[in-house]
Amino acid sequence: MQTPNRSTFAKPRLNRRAFLASSAAASAFMVLPRQVLGGPGQVSPNSKLNIACIGIGGRGAEDLKEVSSQNIVALCDVDWDYAAKTFAQYPKAKRYKNFREMLEKEKSIDAVVVATPDHLHAIVSVTAMQAGKHVYCEKPLTRTVHEARTVAKVAREAKVATQMGNQGMAFEGNRLISEWIWDGAVGPVREVHVWSDRPTHSGKLPLWWPQGIERPKDTPPVPSTLDWDLWLGPAPARPYHPAYVPFRWRGWWDFGSGGIGDMGIHNIAPIFSALKLGAPETIQGCSTPVFPDSVPAACTVHYQFPARGDMPPVRLHWYDGGLLPERPAELGESGELNAEDGILFVGDKGKMLVTGWGGEQPHLLPERRDREYTRPPKTLPRSVGHHQEWIDACKTGSPTRSNFDFAGSLTEAVLLGSICIRNGGGKLVWDSENLKITNDADANHYLSYEHREGWKV
Repeated sequence: MQTPNRSTFAKPRLNRRAFLASSAAASAFMVLPRQVLGGPGQVSPNSKLNIACIGIGGRGAEDLKEVSSQNIVALCDVDWDYAAKTFAQYPKAKRYKNFREMLEKEKSIDAVVVATPDHLHAIVSVTAMQAGKHVYCEKPLTRTVHEARTVAKVAREAKVATQMGNQGMAFEGNRLISEWIWDGAVGPVREVHVWSDRPTHSGKLPLWWPQGIERPKDTPPVPSTLDWDLWLGPAPARPYHPAYVPFRWRGWWDFGSGGIGDMGIHNIAPIFSALKLGAPETIQGCSTPVFPDSVPAACTVHYQFPARGDMPPVRLHWYDGGLLPERPAELGESGELNAEDGILFVGDKGKMLVTGWGGEQPHLLPERRDREYTRPPKTLPRSVGHHQEWIDACKTGSPTRSNFDFAGSLTEAVLLGSICIRNGGGKLVWDSENLKITNDADANHYLSYEHREGWKV
């Protein structure tokens, strides 16, 4: 793939046709008190949890495999035809379309896995936590910044075990990134580049899901097995269309936030952990044409974060849709950046490249420096597995690395990038304490939306 130069990203928009043609953490832990136990009664470390899963036709089916060592007692999905294969794998589990009905009737539930589309994450997670259930929620934690703040607050109040589904937080490389940065492997980090090819396949068509398109005008009938009203939940009332389901919802502002909301959560997470990031001060970006209803095909977002303790201010650059940062000269003449996913840390004393999604194995640039670097001791606890961390936390109060405090802060930052692009890419100044964009009153509209009656968080 040809790599755009920096001047490309100074332009307010990128031509979509031209783009497609050229694109071939210790602080992240939350320790719960040991007496925090799930559901209607106590669960001993040697007992099995009673787990329910909401949204089982897609990612939820994979989550269920990861927690199948426990009792799967209830399953919920608004489309029983789409979910039929998963239902068949757990024949003893009670079946529901309405998650509220399930939580009301199934009193034995200790913990809930939420794997719905993004726009339902907040209402389902909050309802479950307020009912005393531990919650594992897929990423991004929520569809809006306001929801992310609310979900994190409710989790603290409910004192339940939580985990967001960004599995890279359990990778060995995720720990190594933090340990190397804290060891001074590249010196103080002042700039980071991070990318994903989503929604493309390494810059090629077809897309994982459609983006940068107009909303469909036709109104085909709703499939008989799908409860469309329950699928919409808090989102604005829209006629059913197969352009939204299944999985295609991710490219529509009503339901998702495109590549940055999908893979940004994975790939920015290890940066948040290693650099101990919180709220950004400013956000600026550019993109291919922005449509009223769908996420643009590709974008870049530039975040400015303040100093943290002895760590200097840092500028973080996000690229998606097949766009890449400038190739570092330290890769040599034959080296290329991974077109799918990666992170490049730029420090005062060198660079560190992470190839792959979610925080895989890091190495220093150039290769000679990587060979000569003496690895520091492994000081961070190693993961027993991303889902197992949550299971253990439900039973004993042990820590999870992507609890809703960490996940909420990360999600807020990622979604502020989405807001910046939706708002036209101009610079936004963020007041995290007051949950407000201070220099553009209109942009605050995107921090939340009016949930449909009966679905307010």
